[in-house]
Amino acid sequence: MSKFPYSDLVLEHFKHPRNVGEIEDPDGKAMEGSPACGDMVSVHIKVDEATKTISDIKFQSYGCASNIATGSIITELAKGKTLEEAKKITWKQASEALGGLPPIKAHCSVLAVEGLRSAIRDYEERHGLVAEKVPTTREVVEKRLKKVMNPLSGLDLVRTKLVSEIEVKDGKVKVVIDLPPGHQFANAIREEVVEKIEPLWDVEEVEVVFTE
Repeated sequence: MSKFPYSDLVLEHFKHPRNVGEIEDPDGKAMEGSPACGDMVSVHIKVDEATKTISDIKFQSYGCASNIATGSIITELAKGKTLEEAKKITWKQASEALGGLPPIKAHCSVLAVEGLRSAIRDYEERHGLVAEKVPTTREVVEKRLKKVMNPLSGLDLVRTKLVSEIEVKDGKVKVVIDLPPGHQFANAIREEVVEKIEPLWDVEEVEVVFTE
């Protein structure tokens, strides 16, 4: 009989995960992963403006025991830390804090760490704290659109070839989506596109156009 692959600590965090849920009106938030690959994690943070520490953090996980356990441990490791400290948390630290994960499940801890770092980046962009102010390009916008899901397939808008045009000019970003404006998911997609692009430091307006 083969040994069960998860440590007792992983199972403890899987059965009784800490900090599960959403934060109403979060200061920073992110979603990483894809339902198509079976693993997703969302991270919401509240930040104390004066000390730049994470005063509250919540996560939601859609996936396996490793995904849920690493989301739980990452939030525990990050709570009370400054943004700079939290950015330095690694997937190896998360794995070690759980007593080790099976090698095949290492991507789950990577996903949770990416979720944390993306939520911090979201906060920094919305508060003008980005140190390296790289001009927004078509490539930057496309990278962000890869995190917007096409609800019909569970894959992102870029991979499902729904983005027919991206235009970046004078602080304005225009994204053309190959769906009719009356489509059942049009409004949800528009909101998510704006949410992903608007925080970029040099973007003043985001226009999402659906093809007729």
